Amino acid sequence: MDKTSNPEILIWTNRGCSACVQAKQFFERERLPYTERRLKADGKGHRAFAKATGGAKTVPQIFIGDQHVGGYDDLIQAAKTGDLDVMLGRTEAKSTKGFLARISSRFQRG
Repeated sequence: MDKTSNPEILIWTNRGCSACVQAKQFFERERLPYTERRLKADGKGHRAFAKATGGAKTVPQIFIGDQHVGGYDDLIQAAKTGDLDVMLGRTEAKSTKGFLARISSRFQRG
């Protein structure tokens, strides 16, 4: 897949944050470009952070396109479950229908 078709990845970070470093290293290993927004001591940046994240108190806070992934642990969980690939547009979302619902819908098609 062409990297230019990936949705924008945004990481809110702060100085001295090891989880922020790990999140950035994850995207670098995956060869996925990202934009870093570092929180500064000014109130304007903190207000923008609070608005974007819905009031999150920790960093990193990661966004893929308009989807809020959460922190580093959330990123790793999304990668393990395949949700990250869906957010990046690499694959389609898996059906959430249970086994019986899938079987019964096949018989209802007639």
